[in-house]
Amino acid sequence: MLSGEEFGRLFETFERTAFRLETLAVYDVEEEREDFERFLAGGDMGPTWDDNPWVRSMTDKGKNVSRVHVLRSPLTDYLRYELASYPGNITAGETIGIIDQAEQDVIGLPDHDFWLFDDQDVYRMHYTPEGAFLGAELLPAHSLAEYQNHQDRALAEAVPFADYWERHH
Repeated sequence: MLSGEEFGRLFETFERTAFRLETLAVYDVEEEREDFERFLAGGDMGPTWDDNPWVRSMTDKGKNVSRVHVLRSPLTDYLRYELASYPGNITAGETIGIIDQAEQDVIGLPDHDFWLFDDQDVYRMHYTPEGAFLGAELLPAHSLAEYQNHQDRALAEAVPFADYWERHH
């Protein structure tokens, strides 16, 4: 499995597309703790909240970054925080869709996160029960078609984030 730092390098080396399926209700990300606490306290989130520089570092090079977040209402505090950050990701060029299992009964998608890079490399994400990242596992080539199908299905079933946010925010 790739560590966080090793996995992070993939975002510098992919050439065209990066797609993520997200499935957890809580992610325990050390780098986000201060922002998360500020969000819960109603504080100013700063300029990077409005235009995510990490996403922009990829999209400014013409790369396509997208995700579908599978979740279930009501939202956890963490999901409220994460979804509130999505408009800044979208401004920076990411395409985001939502599948709310409380509203849509979408079956057949995996119950775990994955990233699909350049439609050829699939990494299954591993987390602790509390949502801390353990590592990314490169899946064997014979899994590629299955995960391409998961991506296609998720994108087809997802509600555009702006539509979801307008109804729920």
